[in-house]
Amino acid sequence: MTTRREKIEAMLQDEPNDQFLRYSLAMEFSKEDNHERSLGLLTELIEDNPPHVPAFFMAGQQLAGLGQINKARDVLRAGIDVARQQGNQHAAGEMSEFLISLGGAGE
Repeated sequence: MTTRREKIEAMLQDEPNDQFLRYSLAMEFSKEDNHERSLGLLTELIEDNPPHVPAFFMAGQQLAGLGQINKARDVLRAGIDVARQQGNQHAAGEMSEFLISLGGAGE
């Protein structure tokens, strides 16, 4: 039986630059507790042009869950800036709230 991750990987063969598929694959790796692969994919999405805003939030959440609070704060702060630049106030607000919950100053 084909797993969800395998289906996404197959779709990525045809559409290797599809941000949604790459993000979905990162989430599947996270569910499998393969945080190294997940965070690697999220980092690639963050470095895309334009950056994929949800990748910042998910990377921040994973890093926080792994106890890497300072890295999580840095990613979230960068994500807030990018979200605002892209006019995504909702995402900026969600990341700000999460940053505050980590004991970091909101942006």
